[in-house]
Amino acid sequence: MSDWKPIIGLEVHAELLTQSKMFSNCPVVDSVTAAPNTAVDPVSLGLPGTLPVINMQAVEYAMMVGLALGCEIPPINQFARKSYFYPDLPKGYQISQYDRPLCVNGKVEIELSDGSTQVIRVRRAHLEEDTGKLTHIDGESLVDYNRAGVPLLEIVTEPDLFSAEAAEAYARKLRTILQYLGVNTGDMSKGVLRVEANISVMHKDDTGYRTRTEVKNLNSIRSMYRAIEYEVARQIKAWENGEGVRQATMGWDENKQRTVVQRYKESADEYRYFPEPDLPIIEVSREWVEQVRATLPELPDAKRDRFQRELGLSHYDASVITAEQEVAHYYEDALAAGANAKTTANTLIGTLFALCNRDSIEREAISSKVSAREFASLVKLVDGGTINKQTGTAVLTEMWETGATAEGIVKDKGLAQVSDTGVLEESINGAMAANQELVNRYAAGEDKLLGVIMGKVMAELKGRGNPQLVKQLLTDKLNALRG
Repeated sequence: MSDWKPIIGLEVHAELLTQSKMFSNCPVVDSVTAAPNTAVDPVSLGLPGTLPVINMQAVEYAMMVGLALGCEIPPINQFARKSYFYPDLPKGYQISQYDRPLCVNGKVEIELSDGSTQVIRVRRAHLEEDTGKLTHIDGESLVDYNRAGVPLLEIVTEPDLFSAEAAEAYARKLRTILQYLGVNTGDMSKGVLRVEANISVMHKDDTGYRTRTEVKNLNSIRSMYRAIEYEVARQIKAWENGEGVRQATMGWDENKQRTVVQRYKESADEYRYFPEPDLPIIEVSREWVEQVRATLPELPDAKRDRFQRELGLSHYDASVITAEQEVAHYYEDALAAGANAKTTANTLIGTLFALCNRDSIEREAISSKVSAREFASLVKLVDGGTINKQTGTAVLTEMWETGATAEGIVKDKGLAQVSDTGVLEESINGAMAANQELVNRYAAGEDKLLGVIMGKVMAELKGRGNPQLVKQLLTDKLNALRG
């Protein structure tokens, strides 16, 4: 493997969140929950005599993505016909963009697990219409045209990714940007975001690229990662065995965890691209571009940098929190409710994320278990000294599991932290008397035993003692024994 280098380019297909389809006023519906073939019209069915009309909202959404990716927006762009025959393509061709795409020459910076960063070049982002959806059951194929004609933005990288890890980092970053822009939900389980990976390998002695394969319609980032890992290993083995690699379209078999050949790859010429005669050229003025630019929200990198600069978060914490828009909103809502920035970040990442992992719940769904306002209440109870961190973790876990409020749990279970010095001194005296040997060793100079003795005191207090005050009082008493 050390003699070989993966060469990967990604094509990400993102459905745009418009109310109507790309070339007609037919409504866009949830392709998973809506009854099949109920959101169709003559245009999306490709009936004879129909004419397409450009959805300008989709154009502006695509421009927003392009600008967020640092792309150039050429003054002229044009739709083309891409001809191929498949049951989910009712017209026998797809209206797409070819030599005059809407967005070109962008870039996305990714961060890898070793802390290094890499800039991934975006070759183009072009608009097209989505196809229908095929379902294969018992040797038969059923087609649902609800999705046919939905605005689709295809975002194509240069072959700048050299590992499955880098591809994952790019896909997650791009997904987050689309969510922040509000142009795509990022829900890959519903097919509104799909990834295709172009994969080849390069030997250390190569001076050019070898034959690539394209793994189509990957419906999760985890599947994409595994498909790349498998296909890279397969190709290396094929080259080393002298078999070589044929250019092909591949599928990913999730059950068998392997790629399978679907068909051997067509070239661009076989699609017979030519300008779409029923649609005009779109002229994009610089004024229009700036109007769209003015609508861009704060994007993930800018929010991450602001959290570091204004809130004092570490780069890691700020990156984790801003990696998913709903999590970033949740965090900001908790701060708006009066919670401390750093304590909130630590508790969110350390405890709430752990509960998500335990229960296999997406992080975006945190608010459905514990509201941001109630989470802030819990954080304030810890920061205010009403409960300590350990008790705070237990209370938050109960909030997650039962829906009860932080203050209600603390009150009902009598968990409020003890700060009464008289009560604390009584417990300290009792713990010291019960652990005289440890006390004597500390008095003789074994400083490391302070934590052990403090643990005995906290056990006496059933975890409810104010740890700072307990430590202060205990230290004073123990040091007094040293004369």
